[in-house]
Amino acid sequence: MATVTVPPVLTSPRDDAIQLYRAFKGFGCDTAAVVNILAHRNASQRALIQQEYKAMYSSDLNKKLSSELSGHVKKAVLLWMYDPAARDAYVVHQALGGDGSTIDLRAATEVLCSRTPSQLQHLRQLYYAMFTTYLEPTLELQAYGDHQKLLLSYITTPRHEGPEVDRSMVEHDAKALYKAGEKKLGTDEKTFIRIFSERSRAHLAAVSITYHNIYDRKLEKAIKNETSGNFEYGLVTILRCAENPGMCFAKVLRKAMKGLGTDDSTLTRVIVTRAEIDMQYIKAEYQKKYGKTLNDAVHSETSSHYKAFLLALLGPTHH
Repeated sequence: MATVTVPPVLTSPRDDAIQLYRAFKGFGCDTAAVVNILAHRNASQRALIQQEYKAMYSSDLNKKLSSELSGHVKKAVLLWMYDPAARDAYVVHQALGGDGSTIDLRAATEVLCSRTPSQLQHLRQLYYAMFTTYLEPTLELQAYGDHQKLLLSYITTPRHEGPEVDRSMVEHDAKALYKAGEKKLGTDEKTFIRIFSERSRAHLAAVSITYHNIYDRKLEKAIKNETSGNFEYGLVTILRCAENPGMCFAKVLRKAMKGLGTDDSTLTRVIVTRAEIDMQYIKAEYQKKYGKTLNDAVHSETSSHYKAFLLALLGPTHH
């Protein structure tokens, strides 16, 4: 469930383009006007505004936004201008050091391990279309060890996306994971990689319950005890998204806002990439777990136009 609110009576893309042009004119940019328009338009509407802007002013709207805005709000708005699938490809490309950006393997892992097989297939096609290079060799270059093996296997293995599970197979996998991890000295990472990259979300969720029933231990805790670093983060993300994607992202957001200073790049990435997908669920899980609305948390951790933009994407708070 998306949270983006589009006005009931919508101005035409042409009018939006004119308003944006006016916001850029003169001394300084009317950032509030830019936020007010773009944060309340869905992907196809944003694409039409870009076309109109180009046709009317023979200038690229994204380039204009890039030169007129600054700081966190600039990063958030530019990321928002993509449609969801292209945005994922762009985020992964940046996280893997594209355009000379700082490598952030955790961000790349979060995106790749939380998407469905069909989303990943689309992401890989767009990655090649946008950057004329395949995703797999880039991952081979930047990630290493078990983490690299997990990502490569996870993005290339076709998985079932339906709710059906085979009970005997579930029990078999739960036992195999116990044998590969908590039961032995050291860890058989191959088994974890195989099961986590080949099984559907419904199957993994069932494996998690069965694991707990048989061994009275949580599978996520076993992963944390047996693995570490980005490999651990990848497995945990896959498991959490199998069990409850909303809760998975609620935890990522909480971590980004906890402690000293806010991790704005994570905050931007999660809110912008999920606003058109499942932000309603994430907000509900956040409130349930932390006893505070996500809107309130963002409100107290961010400021100015950046805050206004993120809150607009989050939509109204439902108490």
